[in-house]
Amino acid sequence: MPSPRDHVIDALRRFQRRPLDRPDLKPAAVGITLVEDATAFLLTRRAPSLRGHAGQWALPGGRADPGESAGAAARRELAEELGLVLDADAELGLLDDYATRSGYLITPVVLWADGDPGLRPNPAEVAELHRVPVDLIDVEPRYLTIPESDAPVIQLPLLGRLVHAPTGAVLHQFREVVLHGRDTRVAHLEQPVFAWR
Repeated sequence: MPSPRDHVIDALRRFQRRPLDRPDLKPAAVGITLVEDATAFLLTRRAPSLRGHAGQWALPGGRADPGESAGAAARRELAEELGLVLDADAELGLLDDYATRSGYLITPVVLWADGDPGLRPNPAEVAELHRVPVDLIDVEPRYLTIPESDAPVIQLPLLGRLVHAPTGAVLHQFREVVLHGRDTRVAHLEQPVFAWR
């Protein structure tokens, strides 16, 4: 029987990731950081004082520095936002790129944090930090139509709220790939209009 870590690695290896060629967008990365033997992941609510996407649900992450890999960017942002320092061995794999309406090309990086990570949220960036049980994302998302787009808006029911793309899309793909072994694509899923800026 494979360990939880090996199960995640195997699922990501079987998955045929689709990168996007969008040089017009700023490269960014987010970390799906697995804790407690992959029974939970870290989710934040962005600080209300931030210039972009204040108050929104987010996976730790942000813009990549020039020449920085997606994994290195996700780990750096995790350290800056939550005080959690991981080395390159913590990178288990990547999901599909997601292009945002606000001008970023996000690469989701699945990370593994051993033991009980000491977390110190940076109040300048993080208003709330949640350790979310992975089984809470094993739900069917809702899809809305909006007049501004032909693509459906994804809403992932979580923590008594609805989490939208990009975070909702990334978590839905993680659920499909890692929990169910399905090559479900999410790059076409739309964000709500409030997240376009």
